[in-house]
Amino acid sequence: MPISRTRRNLLMLTAMVLVVAALVGFRLTRGSGPGPADPAQPIVAADTPRASAEPRAAVPPAAKPPADLPVIAYAKGPRGLPADPEPESVVPITEALRPETKTALYDAPGGRPRAYLPPRISGLPVVVPIVARENGWAAVLAPSSNRTIGWVPETGWTPEPLRDQIVVSLADRRMTWLREGAEQGRWTVAIGTERTPTPHGRTFVLGRTGTSGAAYAGLDALVLGSVPEEPEKLAAGLRGAHTGIHAWTNRSAFGREVSNGCVRTPAAGMRELLAQVDPGTPVIVTA
Repeated sequence: MPISRTRRNLLMLTAMVLVVAALVGFRLTRGSGPGPADPAQPIVAADTPRASAEPRAAVPPAAKPPADLPVIAYAKGPRGLPADPEPESVVPITEALRPETKTALYDAPGGRPRAYLPPRISGLPVVVPIVARENGWAAVLAPSSNRTIGWVPETGWTPEPLRDQIVVSLADRRMTWLREGAEQGRWTVAIGTERTPTPHGRTFVLGRTGTSGAAYAGLDALVLGSVPEEPEKLAAGLRGAHTGIHAWTNRSAFGREVSNGCVRTPAAGMRELLAQVDPGTPVIVTA
């Protein structure tokens, strides 16, 4: 009886040793698998977002404008600023910049200052649409020029919301007023002639001005930021003017190319626009 019990105990001990050895061998062959948690390291769930290893790009600094930097005026546009990269984009523009003091426009983020954007132009408060943002800078449509943008650092000012948009189709002689993407009105209009065309591209409502003469139905005109493409082809008194949207009482003009570059619209449509749209409203003129 004692001998049998001893043998049984030896057999059980041997079996246990074999099991332990097998388990150790299995673990060694799985060396690429996860080992025990390191108590010095935090446990991170598989779906926990990790911080990007790429450092954030530094905001390019704004060079100090020189003392003699020119100021944009009604009849004097900026020079040296880049072209609008998407001049006929109809993607809604929802924000604008209203400068409280004269603000330098740069030719690129961190680039050279080219002109001052004043808070008022010919008495009209300046509100310019923001068309792009890049690395701490914002691009705005520049007034007194066609299809031109300028860059400003995104500091020292607060964007204003824009709700309206006016789209003028030169091919269809049609003007459409949109509010937050929904059509509010549509009119057949007259546009510029081949010699004095309506400037295409993105511009904006600079403000409103009075008119004289029965042809304008006694209504103000909306002055745009755009200017004649070739002013030398206009009468001397119009060469320093801007393009605009105004009423026209001669209905036979609508649907035709007859103006000096302005958009002539029915009086009823002009009354709606004057009552509803604000300075800074984007105006997109498509070919």
